[in-house]
Amino acid sequence: MLRALSHRNFQLFFGGQLISLIGTWMQTVAQSWLVYRLTGSSVLLGTVAFAGQIPILLLAPIGGTLADRHNRHRIVIATQISAMVLAFILAVLTMTGRIHVWHIVVLGALLGVVNAFDIPARQSFIVEMVGKEDLMNAIALNSSMFNGARVLGPAVAGILVASIGEGWCFFANSVSYLAVIAGLLMMHLGPRRVPDRTASALESIVEGFRYARRTGPIRALLLLVGLVSLVGMPYTVLMPVFADAILHGGAKGLGILMGATGLGALCGALTLANRSGLKGLGTWAAAAAAGFGLGLVLFSLSRWFWVSAVLLVGTGFCMMLQMACTNTLLQSMVPDRLRGRVMALYSMMFMGMAPFGALFAGLVASRLGAPITVTMGGVACVLGAGAFASHLPLLRTEARQLILAQRMVASEPPEEMIARGAPGEDEAG
Repeated sequence: MLRALSHRNFQLFFGGQLISLIGTWMQTVAQSWLVYRLTGSSVLLGTVAFAGQIPILLLAPIGGTLADRHNRHRIVIATQISAMVLAFILAVLTMTGRIHVWHIVVLGALLGVVNAFDIPARQSFIVEMVGKEDLMNAIALNSSMFNGARVLGPAVAGILVASIGEGWCFFANSVSYLAVIAGLLMMHLGPRRVPDRTASALESIVEGFRYARRTGPIRALLLLVGLVSLVGMPYTVLMPVFADAILHGGAKGLGILMGATGLGALCGALTLANRSGLKGLGTWAAAAAAGFGLGLVLFSLSRWFWVSAVLLVGTGFCMMLQMACTNTLLQSMVPDRLRGRVMALYSMMFMGMAPFGALFAGLVASRLGAPITVTMGGVACVLGAGAFASHLPLLRTEARQLILAQRMVASEPPEEMIARGAPGEDEAG
C-alpha cells in the first residue's frame, strides 16, 4: 500500500501536503460558515463557490499547457506561495473585523486562478517523483492524504470557529503552506525531458482538446466526472444549510458532517491504494458514481444528524473511489507529453464544472429547498453512471491498447502483460 513512499521526493511531498491540506480544509469549512453567518443565504454560498472555481474552467487549459512546456516543480512552488499569501490576506481581514462577502468572492476567485495552474502541474508532477512503476499507488496515496486531511481539517475548523472564530482558521491555513513549500525546496530531481516547443501555446491547447475528444475511453471518463461534478458535488455548498437549519448541528455539526465525508473518501482512496493493477477500474468508476448518487438521495431524505453523518461516509467513499479510479485510468492511458493538458481537462471536469452546479444549486435551493436540490442531483448521477456503464464494452479494446502503449500496468513489460492476458478487456474495463 505504501510503496510510493519509498521515493524520497514523494515522502517530502506527502508530508508537506498533508499538513497544508489540513489547513486548506479548515479554511474551506470556516469560509462556508462565515458566508452563511454573514448572509444566511444559500444563493451567496453558491456564488462564493462559483467565484472560486470558475477560473479553473476558464484557465486550466493554459495551466496544463504550461505544465507540459515548463518546469512543473517550479510552477507548483510558485502556486503554493501565491495561495499562502491569499490565505493570509483573508485571515487579516477577518480577524480585524473588516471582512465583507465581496472580499471573500474576490479572494476566492484569485485562489481559483492559482489552482488553475497548480492542479495540472501538481497532478502531472507526481510521475516525476515516483516514476511510472509506482504512479498508480502514488495517485491513490495522494488521494488518501487529501482525504485524511479532509477528516481532521473540518473537525478542527468546527471547534475553532465555534470557540475563537473563522479568522484563526484562515491564519492556520496560511502558515500550513510553509510545510509543503519546504518539502518542495528540499527535493532532488533528475534531469527533465526537454519538451517540444515548436508548436505555439494555442496549438498545444487545441492538441490537448483534440486528443481527449478523439480518444473514446478518455472522453467517456471525463464526461462522467463532469456530470457528477455539475449535479452531485454542489451538495457540499449546501452543507451549512443542512447542518444548521435541517439537522440543527451548528458550526460543530458542519465540521462533523464534512469530516464524515472525508472519512469515507479516505477509505475509498485507501481501497484503491491496495490495488496493484487496473483490472475492473472502469466498472468501479461506474458503480462508484451510482453509489454516490444513491447516497445523496438518502442523505437528502434524512432528518437525523448521526444517520446523515453515516450516510455521508458512504457518499464520500463512492465519490473518491470514482475520482481516484478516473485519475488512475487517465494517467495510465495518456502519453507523458500530453499529461499536463489531459490533467487540466480532468481538473476542468472535476472542479471547473462545479461552480455552475454550485450556482445552480444555490438558486434552486432558495426556491425548492436544499433537500429537493440534492435529491435531483443524486438521481442525475445514477442515470449518468448507467449510461457510462452501458458503453464500457465498446471502450475496453481501445483502453487496453492505450494502457499497453504506456507500459504502466503492475510494473510489467508489455510481453508479460500480454502473456497473462492483462490488461485485456477485463483489465481495461
